[in-house]
Amino acid sequence: MAETATLARPYAEAAFRVADAGGTLAAWSGTLRTLAQVVAHPDMQECIAKYDLTRAQLQELFLSLSPGDLTAEAKNFVHLLIEYDRLTLLPDIFAQFETLKNEREGVVDAQITTAFALEDVQLASLVADLEKRFKRKINPQVSIDRDLIGGVRVAVGDEVIDGSVRGKLDAMAAGLLAS
Repeated sequence: MAETATLARPYAEAAFRVADAGGTLAAWSGTLRTLAQVVAHPDMQECIAKYDLTRAQLQELFLSLSPGDLTAEAKNFVHLLIEYDRLTLLPDIFAQFETLKNEREGVVDAQITTAFALEDVQLASLVADLEKRFKRKINPQVSIDRDLIGGVRVAVGDEVIDGSVRGKLDAMAAGLLAS
């Protein structure tokens, strides 16, 4: 939903600025990932939606379910989110934070879809080729789709490289229909 993304953006940017200034991008990334998982848990969602908890009670509950090694800054961030009824935005905040972090580090996500599981050597070779092509570090996210029949389909940003058998068959079918 675009509205949640819009609401989450200033919080993600604020967290990013704090993490970047402190040289703690990786630590904040891990913290936000964990906090997003806690808030996304169905039991936590139920507590937020169904129970009439005060902000202090919600904060106490949420922090008790979060890892004990939260920094003071992270606790203040949680307090701020609760104060402005934005706690449920944590998954969106985390996603936007990761995008900002990846941009800073020169990393781009690549959605790699294959018909069969790739061996580590095959994946490393594919990632190396993609890094040469895009001139950036690649963060591969691999999934399997048997409908591809064979080959690989890669999506990096809005660019798609379809080297799958299914993609080639579809292209041949379109070419035959156009003739």
